Amino acid sequence: MKIITVCGSLKFVKEMMEIAEKMELQGNCMLVPIYNPNKASKDDFTEEEALMLDKMHKERIKLADAILVINVNNYIGNSTKSEVEFAKSLNKEIIYYTDIINNTHSN
Repeated sequence: MKIITVCGSLKFVKEMMEIAEKMELQGNCMLVPIYNPNKASKDDFTEEEALMLDKMHKERIKLADAILVINVNNYIGNSTKSEVEFAKSLNKEIIYYTDIINNTHSN
């Protein structure tokens, strides 16, 4: 079992939740960002709330063995890029959604 933190743009929340469920059913413990459909953008939070959410997401990365980057169509935004760099600085394994999907389709 691995503990895996899911990272990526919330515009891919559907893919994020689908792959997190699939990986959890394979025996992984998945840590996902909070998602409120009424607050789908960081602009919907106060600056203080946004900072707290970022801080808590970094804590999820610290707890994890790996991160799963939801890079639909190879898109990785600035926030996710910084999360990848943070995970690399902690020597965490980096797993990319596109690699999982491509491997699933090629088998």
